[in-house]
Amino acid sequence: MSDFTLVLLAAGNSSRFKVPVKKQWLRIGHDPLWFYVTNRIKASLPNATIILVAHADEIPFMTPLCDFTIVSGGATRQQSLKNALKKVKTPYVMVSDIARACVDPDLIARLLENKELADTIVPALDVHDTVVYNNETIAREQVKRIQTPQLSRSDVLRRALESDVEYTDESSAVVACGGTRHFILGDERAAKITHAGDTAALACLGAPSSVVFTGNGFDVHPFETGKPMMLGGVEIDSPYGFKAHSDGDVAIHALIDALLGAACLGDIGMLFPDTDNAYKNIDSRKLLGRCVEKLHNFGFVVLHADITIIAQVPKIAPYKEQMRISLASLLNIPAARVNVKATTTEHLGFIGREEGVGVIATASVHYFDWKNG
Repeated sequence: MSDFTLVLLAAGNSSRFKVPVKKQWLRIGHDPLWFYVTNRIKASLPNATIILVAHADEIPFMTPLCDFTIVSGGATRQQSLKNALKKVKTPYVMVSDIARACVDPDLIARLLENKELADTIVPALDVHDTVVYNNETIAREQVKRIQTPQLSRSDVLRRALESDVEYTDESSAVVACGGTRHFILGDERAAKITHAGDTAALACLGAPSSVVFTGNGFDVHPFETGKPMMLGGVEIDSPYGFKAHSDGDVAIHALIDALLGAACLGDIGMLFPDTDNAYKNIDSRKLLGRCVEKLHNFGFVVLHADITIIAQVPKIAPYKEQMRISLASLLNIPAARVNVKATTTEHLGFIGREEGVGVIATASVHYFDWKNG
């Protein structure tokens, strides 16, 4: 059994990245960044236990892609690490950030070679420019740029983080509680992705795949007298609406399922359960907006949508163009890439008996091309 556990921190909200995609979900080929980086470092740590710290909402979508132990992150980086340390059983723990994408195997080897020299082993880079702090020029040879991964004795790091003080790296916490720190040579290639432009300098990251993914959705709702009818994001002149937990916009519901299907992100019931009162009578346009935001966060861009409304009543033709414009706006794509069709069942079945409406939707998505903006 290995003496090492690798902890990768990926629970941040990417607030400084300023790109629709969360940086954890940038695609390298088909692999999201969190998966790519974890496997890259794991290759230098045979048999190590792997713990990934992620946002609680993302864990259900990460679990099918890997066999790592995934724990829920906290409000801060330090709290996220404390959550992970509860699962660590090995004498040594190596901690890094998913944003530190291009960690070289030689850097990992240097950490391992020096593990006995201190409580925490830290890669660091010298500063070659003049440094001014609080309007005073200070000796640059006394300044270091600290990197991750950092290798620590698990018990020492666990004790160090019992403090309520927030530290920006593990070694600062260890030193503050009386532990020892040893610096090794860092690596300029192990730069951290903080802002959108930072990816340009990371040669280890390949472009996302250009594959297009397609999904289908189907939904049906019965009529309910006295309720406004919303269909395709447009209010329809009708004496009845749809019986549903939300406003019952059956076209949007089918479209949400098509989008989630294309991105392999579950279904509408998983995202917006009808047992949750937060969605009681909610405008389905809001649900579609949240769905599109989730797709963007997970690295996808909507390409097109095609909707077939199956209804004996009401007449759909007068509203099709309004629906196209409404849905295109919600999807953040041109109206030319949204198609709305309508048909009847020739008076067959519950639709033919004018008891409700069914909708079939198809949508396609592709990965956000972060390489070309």
